[in-house]
This record gives sequence, C-alpha cells and structure tokens, in this order.
Amino acid sequence: MLLATTNSGIYKFLFVLHILAAIVGFGSVMLNGVYAAHVSRRPGPEGAAIAEANYDVSFGWAMWFIYGVIILGLALVGLSDKAWKFSQTWVWLSVVLYLVLIGLVHGLHRPNERRLLELLRAGPTADTAEIERRAQLAGRVGPVLSLIVVAILFLMVWKPGV
Repeated sequence: MLLATTNSGIYKFLFVLHILAAIVGFGSVMLNGVYAAHVSRRPGPEGAAIAEANYDVSFGWAMWFIYGVIILGLALVGLSDKAWKFSQTWVWLSVVLYLVLIGLVHGLHRPNERRLLELLRAGPTADTAEIERRAQLAGRVGPVLSLIVVAILFLMVWKPGV
C-alpha cells in the first residue's frame, strides 16, 4: 500500500513546502550582491551593520530553508510512486549540483563572508587590502552560487532524462 502518489494530498503538501523552502531560502540570498553594494557605499559602522544583518539572514535563517529544500525534494522522489526516480538525469544532477553549492558555501563563501564581517566590524583599524580581496572573492563566488541555483531550477522545470 502506497502512502503517497504525485496526486495525493501529502505529496502536494510536501511539494508546496519544497517550493516555499526554495523561495525563502534561495530568495533570501539571491540579492546578497545588492547588500554588498550598499555596504561598500557606506563605510564604517553603518556598512558593518548592513553586512551583519545580511550575514545573519543568509547563514542564520536562509540556510535552514535551503537544507529543507533537499530533504523535501528527496522525500518527494521517494513518495512519487516511481514517477520520479533517482536514476533520472534531472534528479541526480540536481542533487550533485546542490551538493556542490553547499560545499562552496561552507568551504569557501561562508568563511570568507565571516572574515569580511569581522574586518568590517574592526572599523578603521582593519586591513583595507584584505577587505578588498575578500569583497572581490565574494563578488566572484556569489554569482557562481546563483548560477548553480538557476541550473537546478532549469532541471526541475524541464526534467531531462524523464
């Protein structure tokens, strides 16, 4: 006896949660470059406050929803009564891209952002050359992360390999 199919209420409810988690999680971080531009135009405590708020939202809140996206997505595949399979290109490639994204965030982006925030909090005593280097790195990594999210979104919509 199946607990769910793609037409069941539980499947549709989890699908809504999956989409909502993606909107809240990825939506919260897709405009981080805009916040960075505001930080660069407001040196000192004002810019540091913007950076701190952005860091808190990105890594204190949005990441939990981003983790929820994969958990709910995997649950949807499992509950789909084999309509979706882990062997389908769009499923396994989405998982691989998601893992690359999480690896880049935790291995490179978050540590860089954390150090950048520490430097901004230090104020005039901070190493301005390091601030510039870290801001440039964030400016390169951020768009790569966004492109990975867009690629996953394309896979979800077009479902190659079905």
